[in-house]
Amino acid sequence: MPTIVVDVMPKAELLDPQGKATTGALNRLGHTKFENVRIGKRFELTVDGEVTAEVLAEVRKVADEILSNSVIEDVVSITVDGVPAGEAQ
Repeated sequence: MPTIVVDVMPKAELLDPQGKATTGALNRLGHTKFENVRIGKRFELTVDGEVTAEVLAEVRKVADEILSNSVIEDVVSITVDGVPAGEAQ
């Protein structure tokens, strides 16, 4: 069964307090090469059957309307078994 992965991140212009705290912790632990950390969400949706254009359109709608908060988050990628959704067969 194919797996569709949806990645959601906070909008770039918004403060990411969790990411900022993680950045500070990494620095305190001696990992100083990392300037910034942003923390997002990953959703995995397993599909029973073929991933068609109709299924991808439904996933996009679900991602935009349910999985993400469009005021503060962006859907940054949708992939099917590791392949960007627009390229999946």
